[in-house]
Amino acid sequence: MALVASASQFSAVAHVLGLTAAILVIVWVVHYGGGADLNSDNTDLIFNVHPLVMTLGFILVIGEAIMAYNTVPSRKTVQKSIHMLLHLLALGLGVLGIYAAFKFHNESQIPNMYTLHSWLGICTICLFGLQWIFGFFSFWFPGAPPMTRTMLVPLHATAGLAIFLMAICTAETGLMEKGGGGPGAETRLINFAGLMILLFGLFVSLSTALPRIMS
Repeated sequence: MALVASASQFSAVAHVLGLTAAILVIVWVVHYGGGADLNSDNTDLIFNVHPLVMTLGFILVIGEAIMAYNTVPSRKTVQKSIHMLLHLLALGLGVLGIYAAFKFHNESQIPNMYTLHSWLGICTICLFGLQWIFGFFSFWFPGAPPMTRTMLVPLHATAGLAIFLMAICTAETGLMEKGGGGPGAETRLINFAGLMILLFGLFVSLSTALPRIMS
């Protein structure tokens, strides 16, 4: 048997990395941030909704949606349905996460859209929304002609992966902004969370370039 890695093997590693990143972010938000509450009078709790939702509900869900297209053991139509619905869920949660960031800034009287993180974030969510609309109308309803769909698949997949990697970059810049207030346990936790997110993005990307079954 040839020692050739499959998409399923890389996606299995990605699942572990994603779960680890999620746990680290939850610990950060709950233990160091005091929790998350979009309707709290404490603006810090409002902000905490942002990293929680954007990591667990945007980046991880997008990664799972990308991997589902190649690794879900089912018919292609089922894979496509899961792929589309997970991306729709990620879009909704991404909008919620951005709303939380704007609400935190407005209630804390902090200017909006002045950091690289915020610029990347807005560009990413806008491109992601356009990508989803493009995919829905091209591949679902009303759907482009078969020959056109075949031509669009590589473009759609490449653009989707690029947007996903933009989301990873956005998360990394956001974690750098928060830091931990200097050397210490919180900073190490944030650094490890950022590392897990980066590795998750790497393994998701690798899984898209490999065959589904070992040869």
